[in-house]
Amino acid sequence: MARNITFFIIAAGLTCLIAAFVFAYKQKVLASASTLLVSLSTMLFALAATGAGSFDIAILGYPTLIIFAAILGGVGLFLTLLSFITLQCVLIVGLSLQGVITPHIPSTSWEHLIFTLVIFIVTGFSVYILVRDIKDLMTSLQGENIKVAQSRTQIQHLAHHDSLTNLPNRLYGETLFNLSLRECEESGQSLALLFIDLDNFKPINDALGHAAGDQLLKSLTEQLNEILLPRQYLIRFGGDEFLVIAPFNPQSDELTSLANSLIGQCASVFDIFQNQVTVSASLGTASAPKDGTDFKQLCRKADIAMYKAKQDGRNTYHHYDESLDKASENKFKMLQLLRPALSEQQFELHYQPIVELKSGNINTLEALLRWPQPDGSMIPPDLFIPLAESSGLINELGSWVVRQATQFCAQLRQQGHSDIRIAVNLSVMQFKDGQLQRTIESALYEAGLPPEALELELTESLLIDETEQIQKQLASLSKLGITIAIDDFGTGYSNLGYLRNFNASKLKVDRSFISPLCFSEHDESLVGAIINMAASLGLKTVAEGIEDDETLQKLLSLGCDIGQGYYWSKPLPENALIEYLLNRNTLSGGF
Repeated sequence: MARNITFFIIAAGLTCLIAAFVFAYKQKVLASASTLLVSLSTMLFALAATGAGSFDIAILGYPTLIIFAAILGGVGLFLTLLSFITLQCVLIVGLSLQGVITPHIPSTSWEHLIFTLVIFIVTGFSVYILVRDIKDLMTSLQGENIKVAQSRTQIQHLAHHDSLTNLPNRLYGETLFNLSLRECEESGQSLALLFIDLDNFKPINDALGHAAGDQLLKSLTEQLNEILLPRQYLIRFGGDEFLVIAPFNPQSDELTSLANSLIGQCASVFDIFQNQVTVSASLGTASAPKDGTDFKQLCRKADIAMYKAKQDGRNTYHHYDESLDKASENKFKMLQLLRPALSEQQFELHYQPIVELKSGNINTLEALLRWPQPDGSMIPPDLFIPLAESSGLINELGSWVVRQATQFCAQLRQQGHSDIRIAVNLSVMQFKDGQLQRTIESALYEAGLPPEALELELTESLLIDETEQIQKQLASLSKLGITIAIDDFGTGYSNLGYLRNFNASKLKVDRSFISPLCFSEHDESLVGAIINMAASLGLKTVAEGIEDDETLQKLLSLGCDIGQGYYWSKPLPENALIEYLLNRNTLSGGF
């Protein structure tokens, strides 16, 4: 009879196991686990109730179920099963004490041993699975922690280093500066910031592509690092700008020596994509504590010194001093006044006569821009013109100059000076947007002035900047009848070959060669050579800066065609120029 009851209980348990399997197959995990555990605990309860009660071997299966509940289910299933098993145990003991069930202690047999071993094996296997999962989880967590630490290190490195050159970036550079500054304070040294800017990097990017530019920066980084000593740091500041942090002894020439070495390395020949590439660098320095101890302020001061090096001709260095800061502050203030001055028409045009040396006739007036101030002073053009170029105001300012000059020329022609012409200086920036011809044509049309009455003056440095673009625009202007003059010849590249390409008709020799003409044989020979070469190209020569009759006679003997200078007149405002022409016309009996 007991065997039949046991068989029935086991059969019912197996049926429930099949149901749990079906739930698992349908991916109903919670239902499957609940069915499995509840059915098995019920089966064990039934076996214990029909067997030896609380002393039955089936009770040993309860720990296994609790372990499975912890593995397969969540907290809810685990607590539910634990409560259910506890209730079953209480119920078995209670029923036994009340005599409802009579525990039957069977005689020991090999079946009991096998059943006990099965329970131990299942329990041990469950514990093994649980412990193995815990170990695997710990190993996995350990691996994830290592990955997180590596990722954090990598992120920190990327946050502090430039992705292209792997150099410290500006953010990390400030940290290195502060650390180095503390070390220098302890050792009694100074700390230098050397700001490096490449002079000819953009043409490389334009001609060979950005990949070539990137390769150049990486190659340059390697070469600069080779000459740096321990405690000297190279930092990628941005673009083609680098920063070097270096301790030095202020009583020695260490800083100057390092600056020269860095410039020399930048001027090396680099092999970039089967092309040999050369650049140069301008470098500015500032030092702590002499120029301050704040990183950002020292960077600004080194940057100012670097721009001074660019003004000095590039491929050189300059140390910061307070006069540079004052000049920079003045430029900033001037820049703030520039746009209002243009919109309020604070600018004026003054005009200087250009004279035929042999006849003494005035056939051209050069329009010169002036910026008068309320106190009666003038801001020199060589100060505000570069600011207008860098701020993007030069096109608007240049357009105003052309309109004013052409209208004044038309006014003079209406007053009887029918052959008078006007000369206007151009900036290279006015060629950038391709609207120069339209601007000039519009000004000539509004003034009612023929193109032959306008002359455009270009500095020779302009001729080598984006030559093809400028050449096309000048060719179109020449076809209209506008003449071209080359201004300040001799101060730049002095390449007469450019003059053929730009349809120039006049060559203006810079005043620096004219002023010492009468007491310098070298300058006399040079001016004579320029005049002869210009004549061979069909160009008339204009001598600037003539201030006395002796210089005038010397130029006549050299064959110079045209002159300009204080010998005849300084630049005059419109009313004074009209009066000057009227008096000259009266004295000479005709213009």
